[in-house]
Amino acid sequence: MVFEGLADKLQQTFKKLRGRGKLTEQDVTEALREVRMALLEADVNFKVVKDFVAKVKERAIGQEVLSSLTPAQFVIKIVNDELTALMGGTQSRLTISSRPPTVVMLVGLQGAGKTTTAGKLAYQLKKQSKRPLLVAADVYRPAAIKQLQVLGEQLDLPVFTLENNLNPVEIAEQAMEYAQTHARDVVIIDTAGRLHINEELMGELKRVKATVKPHEILLVVDAMTGQDAVNVAESFNADLGLDGVILTKLDGDARGGAALSIKAVTGCPIKYVGMGEKLEALEPFHPDRMASRILGMGDVLSLIEKAESAFDLEQAKAMERKMRKDDFNLDDFLEQMQQVKKLGPLEDLLGMLPGMGNLKQMKDVKIDEKEVARVEAIIRSMTRKERLNPSIINGSRRKRIAIGSGTRIQEVNKLLKQFEEARKMMKRFKDMQKSGRKFLGGMKLPFMQ
Repeated sequence: MVFEGLADKLQQTFKKLRGRGKLTEQDVTEALREVRMALLEADVNFKVVKDFVAKVKERAIGQEVLSSLTPAQFVIKIVNDELTALMGGTQSRLTISSRPPTVVMLVGLQGAGKTTTAGKLAYQLKKQSKRPLLVAADVYRPAAIKQLQVLGEQLDLPVFTLENNLNPVEIAEQAMEYAQTHARDVVIIDTAGRLHINEELMGELKRVKATVKPHEILLVVDAMTGQDAVNVAESFNADLGLDGVILTKLDGDARGGAALSIKAVTGCPIKYVGMGEKLEALEPFHPDRMASRILGMGDVLSLIEKAESAFDLEQAKAMERKMRKDDFNLDDFLEQMQQVKKLGPLEDLLGMLPGMGNLKQMKDVKIDEKEVARVEAIIRSMTRKERLNPSIINGSRRKRIAIGSGTRIQEVNKLLKQFEEARKMMKRFKDMQKSGRKFLGGMKLPFMQ
């Protein structure tokens, strides 16, 4: 989970504060010492940590906080505010030119994920009714052009290339002409990278910049490289003047040092974060929401946005009507599983719910894709009558279903038992007006290990 290590330590620290009632200056100092260690262990830049702790301490030692009826909550709010400010304060959006095309130039070292990110960014912009053009200006990595073309086919978007031309400046220049004559309102240029920063790389990128005059120069960096990502951002910003950063592989980075350091060190905002391999797994970066997740307060807004983009409104209304009538069958069960899969890893979704991020029982929740496939196979091996009324599935029917799905009878029994548990939970859900914690905490889906 994103920031898992840091979130655990900070939440444990503030749990101790909550248990103390009235706070002394010594209590706050001890808590901030733990916060400092947690940030350093998360690979946050040392100077950034020092400044962060000093700002929090200055605000937290105030008489208003220490004399408050809920001083621990005051301190947590201060940390939340400062974490948000550290990561940029507010969401930094992509600059869209009033005179198309908007030119976005992606830069970075080899292996950071520029080409894949170009496809993901095009996907995001296409969803916003833009007409992106992908430009293959990485002429040195053998598979780069082909990779971008494959992504273009998946997205049904054009990819501009020049055969036998190894000059990225000419490619970018002619791509601009193509965009204007073919009504493409966003041009995304995938540039070449190197294994390390050198004069040759920077010289080439400067020439491309001078030729196409991009509205956005975005650095693509691997979040898992920690402080190396921050150092790379500093170098690129000094030479090119960056407009923003895209952090890739943030979903695999349990520390989060780069996300917490980049804005403070370079002044460049994080505009997007990569949260997986799929084309839709590029998300706008919201500093306030990320700070809230780190402190265990959840990120309900992002969860709602994910649900709105993944769920079909008419299907959701139909499901609600079924739940009201207690008419929940195995077809609905399968449909719910498929909808949940669209939202991404369940452990990440639970982290968006207030108070759920650091629950120990949630650490063991893993999604087994093979188990999901088995459940689908079992349900699809049933007759229509069996799916609508599982109570008729006797011993001989279970044997037939197991053979038809290539599974064992025990697995069919297990699924039917889990379905019954889910159906009971759906009945209780109608009367439940409390938080999502109670509902999700009691429900075990068939693909949880």
